[in-house]
Amino acid sequence: MKKKEYGQLLVLPPYKGRILSEYYLPQFIQAISDCQRLLDDPTTEILLDSRNRVGAVVIPLSEKEKADVVIKEFRTRGVNRLKSLFVRGKALKSWQGGMALAEKGIDTPPPVAYLEKRRGLFLGRSFFLTERVYGMEEIRFLFRSLPSPELDELLTSLSQHLFLCHCRGILHRDLSNGNILVKKDESGIFRFFLLDTNRVRIKNRIGRLRGLKNLIRLGVPSEHQRYFLEQYLGEVRLTGWVWFWYRFNKLIYSSYVELKKKLRLRQIARKLKIQ
Repeated sequence: MKKKEYGQLLVLPPYKGRILSEYYLPQFIQAISDCQRLLDDPTTEILLDSRNRVGAVVIPLSEKEKADVVIKEFRTRGVNRLKSLFVRGKALKSWQGGMALAEKGIDTPPPVAYLEKRRGLFLGRSFFLTERVYGMEEIRFLFRSLPSPELDELLTSLSQHLFLCHCRGILHRDLSNGNILVKKDESGIFRFFLLDTNRVRIKNRIGRLRGLKNLIRLGVPSEHQRYFLEQYLGEVRLTGWVWFWYRFNKLIYSSYVELKKKLRLRQIARKLKIQ
């Protein structure tokens, strides 16, 4: 089945991509024709500068209107550059994942556009643009700071939200603390926004065990994990073997992360420019 195309085709040589129709305006397009310059500008607020670079900028829409936009630059090199021969680039996957979330009624910073440059068959630099959302914080900070009653309230809301995602066929393959933003709305209800939408996949069905395994990257405090799973499962009882399945997979994942840190695999990969 052909992939659904979102937005309007955008061609800004040497870049190609797509953009939401409401942003297809001359001043805005002119500004994003050089996203690298926007990120290099000393007035840009850099939110992250690691394997990828993320910055917040204000871009004119017209003489009177401006838009607060977040630009994520994907630096394609090494193995990822080779992989670009066979798989979609991260900017395109971010665009498709973000639009799919919006279509299914799951909050994420609203996608604006994506651009990618090809050098022959290989992918070069690429960019994914979203609207900037305010008043949010990474859920990791709330895991650490909230007292027990409020933390249980957060975990109840989070478990229900993630259960809804799974029911709608949304599988985020990096469902970690840094990829969930949270805030309380005016009525006191927690709202969650998913980031890193290039890791989002849409499935026909997500079974219970696969759904539970999808939760292992979250840093839910150990003394609250059983409660969190009970809330996720709802009326389904948390049996011993289901609890074992979750804990076993979480232990395997945690051990893998610790091994990577000890071996400094990420730092080595960056020095060798293979990631």
